[in-house]
Amino acid sequence: MLTGIKLRLYPNQTQVGQLWQMFGNDRFVWNKMLDMMNERYKNNTDLPFLSKFKLNYLLKPLKKEYPFLKNSDSSSLQLVNEFLNQSWKNFFKDKTGTVGKPRFHSRRYLKPSYTGKSIVKIAGSRYLYLPKLGYIKTSKTGVLKDVKIKRYTVSLEPTGKYYLSIQAEVKELEKLKKTGKRVGIDVGVADLAILSTGLKYPSFDASYFEKQSRIWQSKYSRRRHQAYLLCEQDKNQKVLNPRSLDSFSNWQRACKLKARYQKKVANKRKDYLHKLTTHLVRQYDVIAIEDLKVKNLQKNHCLAKAIANASWSMFRQMLEYKCERYGKELIAVNPQNTSRICSKCGFNSGAKPLEIREWTCPICQVHHDRDINAAVNILHKAMPAL
Repeated sequence: MLTGIKLRLYPNQTQVGQLWQMFGNDRFVWNKMLDMMNERYKNNTDLPFLSKFKLNYLLKPLKKEYPFLKNSDSSSLQLVNEFLNQSWKNFFKDKTGTVGKPRFHSRRYLKPSYTGKSIVKIAGSRYLYLPKLGYIKTSKTGVLKDVKIKRYTVSLEPTGKYYLSIQAEVKELEKLKKTGKRVGIDVGVADLAILSTGLKYPSFDASYFEKQSRIWQSKYSRRRHQAYLLCEQDKNQKVLNPRSLDSFSNWQRACKLKARYQKKVANKRKDYLHKLTTHLVRQYDVIAIEDLKVKNLQKNHCLAKAIANASWSMFRQMLEYKCERYGKELIAVNPQNTSRICSKCGFNSGAKPLEIREWTCPICQVHHDRDINAAVNILHKAMPAL
C-alpha cells in the first residue's frame, strides 16, 4: 500500500546552497529540453516529443557542456525528462483544447523543489542521508521504519521552511475492530458534521490566524507596490545600480509572515479534520454521507467562503481513505430531498429557506431539527446498499 510521509528538513548553510543549485538544475534541464522539443514541433517533425529514454540519453552530453549539472542527483534530472514527456503526451491526447503545451519554468514563479528516486538512508533518530546532500537533520525518522521509499521530493515552502515529501510503500495496517454501529452524516456550515444520532461537531474556527493573515496580506501587497514603484523610478533615472524587488527586506518579511499565518490556518484545519474523521471511523462500521458537488455549491457567492472554510471535500477524502485503510464502509447517497422528507413518516414538505432550522411535520406532528432529520434520511437512503 502506498502512502505519503512529510518530514521537516533542517539544512545547514552549505546544504542550502546545494539545494538551490539542484532546484536551478532541474529548471535548467526542463527549459533546455523543452526548447529543443519546441523547435521540433515548429519544424513539423513527425514525432515532436522524444521518449523519456531518448531524453535521458541526451543528459550525458548536456552534463559535459554544463558541468554544474553533475551537482544534482541524476535520478532527479531523469524524472524531469519523464514529467516533460508526460506533459507532451497530455497535450497531444487532449481533444477538448483545455490542455496547453508545456511552458518554460520561471525562476520567480516556480515553487523551488526537486524529485528523486535514489536510495534514502536513515542515519539516526533525526538524520537522513540524501544523495549529493549527505547527512541532513530532519524531524523524527521513526515513521520511516519498515517502509520502502519509492520517490521523494525536497521543497522550499513560502514560509522559508524545507520539507521532504516521501512516497512510500508500507505494510497493510491492522483493521479496526467492528463496533456494529451505523451512522448518517449531514455536513453544514455552522456545524461541520451532524450525525443521525443527534451529535453535532462544529466547523473549524481559526478566526485569529485568519485575521492576521488578512492583515499581512494587505501589508504585503502595499509594500510590494511601493518597492515596484521605487524599482521603476531607478530605471527611469538610469541609476548605476538600480534596486530590484529582492533587495527590499521589508517586503520579503511581509511575504514570509503572510505565508506563515496562511500555513498555520491550513495546518490547524487539517489537524482538526484528521482528529474528527479518525474518531468517526473508530466509532462506526458504516458511514453514510451526501454525494455533494462542492464546486457547484461554491458558485453561490453568499456561501462560497463558508463552504470553503468548512472543507467538505477534504472531510470526505479523509473519510474515504481511512475507511478503506481500516476496513470500514463509506456510502455516498444522493442528497436530493434529504432535508425535505420527514424521517418518521416519509412526507415531503417541500423546500425550506436556510433560515428555518426546525420544523414540524404536518402529517405525524413530529418536531424535527433540520440537520439531524437530514442525517437520518441519509442513513435510510444508504440502507438498501448494505
